[in-house]
Amino acid sequence: MRWPADEAGQNFGAVCVSLTLCFVVYSMLLVTVPVYGLALGASPLMLGVVLSSQYLLPFLLAIPMGGVVARHGGRFTLVAGAALMAAGLLLIQFLPGYYGLISGQLLIGLAHLQMVLSAQTIISSLGTGPRLESYFGWYSTWLSGGQVAGPLLAGTWIHWANGVDNLFLVMAGIILVAGVVGLGLTGEAARGMIVSRKRSGFRAQASLVRTNIGVQVSIAITVAGMFALGVYGSYLPVYLDSLEMTAVMIGVLVSLRSSTSMVIRPFIPRIITLVGGREKATLLAVCTMAVGLGCLGFAANVPAIALLSVLVGLGGGLTQPLSMVVLAESVGRDQRSGALGMRLMANRAVHFFAPLLFGVMLDLGGFGLSFALSGVLVALIVVLLVRLTSAGSGYS
Repeated sequence: MRWPADEAGQNFGAVCVSLTLCFVVYSMLLVTVPVYGLALGASPLMLGVVLSSQYLLPFLLAIPMGGVVARHGGRFTLVAGAALMAAGLLLIQFLPGYYGLISGQLLIGLAHLQMVLSAQTIISSLGTGPRLESYFGWYSTWLSGGQVAGPLLAGTWIHWANGVDNLFLVMAGIILVAGVVGLGLTGEAARGMIVSRKRSGFRAQASLVRTNIGVQVSIAITVAGMFALGVYGSYLPVYLDSLEMTAVMIGVLVSLRSSTSMVIRPFIPRIITLVGGREKATLLAVCTMAVGLGCLGFAANVPAIALLSVLVGLGGGLTQPLSMVVLAESVGRDQRSGALGMRLMANRAVHFFAPLLFGVMLDLGGFGLSFALSGVLVALIVVLLVRLTSAGSGYS
């Protein structure tokens, strides 16, 4: 995508660079925090507490944070989020032990929510229709690149330094660069607005969920995508290990999903045109995820698992940008931040509960049944989307 030399292009470029650096740091933590926790002698239970602590504040504060973004503007909240994330990383660095680690994780989780919500709010105001689809597609592509680079950087540093020494300082430096880039936001991205709590609070979002078809569709897409990706990311490595595959092959197959999503996202507007509209593209994407996820437990060789991973990647690559586009076009500008916050709250809740639900199914029925039932759950959301579309005026 060629960025136009105007305010929208400048803001889009600043958001993409800033949030890519944010996701580099965020994904580095996926490697660094478990390694540091194990170095502290954490039990499996304590490690679970440390890892899940990052999602607590985003789940509780996503909707109020939407009101903060709307009132203070995307630039201020994005830059403040970068500073808050740096503070969390420095807390882990200079307060050794579990107190610093858990406290830092809490701050980092809140800061990440703040930066993501600010970025999505800014991008949602840059256009409509295919233009907005293209913006969100490319934005998601940049973030996917950050998610691929982060673990590689963290792993390289840990291998080189034989531990996590000073790595949190390096991450703090990267996120501060992201904050400096955010200072380049201008125009509408730097302006807040007067928004009453009646338009941005919990009651307002509950009202939108009850009455707005587009909001209902967006949340349904988000739940389907996050459930599928949560199950895939948490349990595919375990399943592949049970098949006695090598660590290298496990890494290749796990990364195949994210690579596919990254490649497909820039072409979202063309795909929508090709299949005949946004509604058909959404249904096709969720169906693709359901098939890929549901059949994984019955695949026992590399080619079959690779094909199914690509299907999950294709569906996931389409659903998340589309859910943001649908939501952005379904509410007014003054409600957009709060509605995006509600979507992120659903995102974090599903991200937290999906692995737990799959774990229960796995304990009862094994991988084949568990992946199959997970695919069925995603397919049920397709039925819900069809009913929502027939009940309303559509969301193309």
